[in-house]
Amino acid sequence: MASEQKFTLWALAWPIFIEMFLQFLLGTADTLMVSRISDDAVAVVGISNQLFSAVTILFMTVASGAGVLIAQKIGARKPEDARTIAIMAVKVSVWIGAALSAVLYFGAAPIAVLLQLPEQLHELAATYISIVGGGMVFTAAMAALSTAIRSTGNTRSPMFIALGMNVVHVVLNYAFIYGAFGFPQWGLTGVALSTLVSRLAATAMLLLLFIRAFEQRIEWRDIRLFDKPLFGEIIRIGWPMGVNMSSWVLSQLVIFSFVAMLGALELAARTYMNTLESFCFILGSSVAMAVQIQIAHLYGAGRHQEAYRSAFQAIWIGLALVILNVLLLYFFGSRVLYLFTSDTQIVTLGASLLALNLLLQPLKMVNMVTTNALTAVGDIRFMTVVGMLSLWAISVGCSYFLGIQLQWGLAGVYIAMIADEFIRGAILLPRWMSRKYLPGALTGWRKSPAQHI
Repeated sequence: MASEQKFTLWALAWPIFIEMFLQFLLGTADTLMVSRISDDAVAVVGISNQLFSAVTILFMTVASGAGVLIAQKIGARKPEDARTIAIMAVKVSVWIGAALSAVLYFGAAPIAVLLQLPEQLHELAATYISIVGGGMVFTAAMAALSTAIRSTGNTRSPMFIALGMNVVHVVLNYAFIYGAFGFPQWGLTGVALSTLVSRLAATAMLLLLFIRAFEQRIEWRDIRLFDKPLFGEIIRIGWPMGVNMSSWVLSQLVIFSFVAMLGALELAARTYMNTLESFCFILGSSVAMAVQIQIAHLYGAGRHQEAYRSAFQAIWIGLALVILNVLLLYFFGSRVLYLFTSDTQIVTLGASLLALNLLLQPLKMVNMVTTNALTAVGDIRFMTVVGMLSLWAISVGCSYFLGIQLQWGLAGVYIAMIADEFIRGAILLPRWMSRKYLPGALTGWRKSPAQHI
């Protein structure tokens, strides 16, 4: 019974939310502190972080696929398989992260040029990318370790580590930016070093947790462990997830490059708005991540009706939270923007997007839950195709057409993103509701239409 209580939506969601909220605070603290350096520095951090999100897909493919399988195997009472999957995921993710670290460290300068940044930002961007990107191996380790730990039902411990990571990061930011505690004033270089050190500390703590995460303690000799059929399962689930995630992240990177084409003011405004919108995102994402673990666990245990209903419970809870938050953002967002910058042009640009957010964030919430629910039961390929077509044809294509060609600016970009979310939701939610496309000949899964609600 205690084991099952770990997999309730509430028990899974609130620590994930706290962890993501702490990450949000870390990002907000970054933006606030970096804004004291310059708006140019904020623009560099914003587009660089989009780049880092894009490259993390290479190891998140393995980590995410493993996370679904770990929850399924634990639900099916196969703890040894879950342990083996976790070990392989961490090992492969670290290898990929090490390779990315080398590429980003040595290729920072040409990458800054490729991002279409204004020329005056190239030097700043190259410095930031080389330091933070050079530590991508720690980001990879954190992603694999925390995903494996959360998928066992233990979502609290990663939350506490995130708290510690935030404290370290903010203190070091303060020291390195303002020259406190005897440190020199390193500006944006200090922010990058602070990020690197805090991630290293978090990786060490997660590793200690991971060693004890399963019934059988993980030993050093287990690093040689490799089960080809189980790794094949990881890839079978992971590669469509990776394609789906990379499609989304790369599309956001391209859209950021369009915004950069509009000018440094628009890029700074979009970066500040990203920070404000992050709270809406983490509310929805924490519920979506929790329900994915819950559905995968129930699905592995053969409790298919409960798995089906869990998605709708998550949608309604998530919508209530996101709508409340987006309304608060609508009424108070322009005031909050002044905490980040005193430039009235940037604030005016950001405030003009608040009404569009009333549509964007709830639609995004529904899609996050639906996507994660389909992922949890392995119905990934259809979702991936729909996501790629919609993202690139509508979100990216229309962002360029409306924002650049028609000169609607940031408003055009937001309208394109809203259209993308609406169309994807109109396709994927009915697929979950129909259940006839879901994998496996599951007699307990398909019921009469009256039982779909």
